[in-house]
Amino acid sequence: MAGRTVKVFLIATLLLASTAVGFAQHPRYRFSVVAAGLDRPVGITVEGSETVYFTLVPTPGVGGGANGVAKLDLETGVITMLHVGEPEPTNIVVDNQGDLYWTCKSAGVILKQTEEGTTSLFLGGLEQPSGISVSKRGNVYFTEIPNPGVPNAGNRVSVSNGNTKVILHQGEPEPTDVVVSRNGRLYWTCKSAGVLLQRVNGETSVLLEGLNHPVGIALDHKGETLYFTEVPTPGVPGSAGGQNRVNALDLKTKTVRVIHRGDPEPTDVAVARNGNVYWTCTSAGVIVEAKRIGRR
Repeated sequence: MAGRTVKVFLIATLLLASTAVGFAQHPRYRFSVVAAGLDRPVGITVEGSETVYFTLVPTPGVGGGANGVAKLDLETGVITMLHVGEPEPTNIVVDNQGDLYWTCKSAGVILKQTEEGTTSLFLGGLEQPSGISVSKRGNVYFTEIPNPGVPNAGNRVSVSNGNTKVILHQGEPEPTDVVVSRNGRLYWTCKSAGVLLQRVNGETSVLLEGLNHPVGIALDHKGETLYFTEVPTPGVPGSAGGQNRVNALDLKTKTVRVIHRGDPEPTDVAVARNGNVYWTCTSAGVIVEAKRIGRR
């Protein structure tokens, strides 16, 4: 129900939830669950350093149900439902004006919600849209995956201003999620190929390979570090042999740092302006925060 607020009390549930997702504490980070008891959270984005937006997809492909878009106030722990009823709200992004955009995979659309709460169609007629990002100029970049895992089968990365659509790259087997930097560089995950790709000055190349089912991707405020998730064993915690990870790639040195291991399903990731990292754990129904210890 749009506009309904739900108070999330985390005092007693933090330890229980963190045990459930099997945290592997990294010495440089402090981890905590900032929202628990969620019904299959998927996409996530952060506005500033105080507000998280995320999607909930308990019944993918079913319109008029409980799938929705929600807002989490990190200071108060209050969750507000902003929109419900879409069949499959997948990934989500917020622009500089506070407007939200999200892909609805099974409906083949991108929806836009203004800061005032009005939701409308931004772009339709798409084929299984998945990842989404927005540039500082308001152009929306997104991926479409009509044939996941199949190369040269119509999967693509595109950009739109709401009126026109331009295909930037196609042929990858599974361009899952995408992010655009301030200077217009594109980065995206290709889940089945196990790579991160980049598009710079109109040329696409492999940035990182040998990955294990990369899914979510995000870029820090300075444009220096890419965060991405790997989900080879969805729904399996580290204590049961799960190999899922959340990583950070230094774009200057190309060094990869593992932030977290053992989460059963770190689907999407986002970075706040202050450098805190957040991700959704779909199967555990939580949002996790990684705060860098000793960060200046």
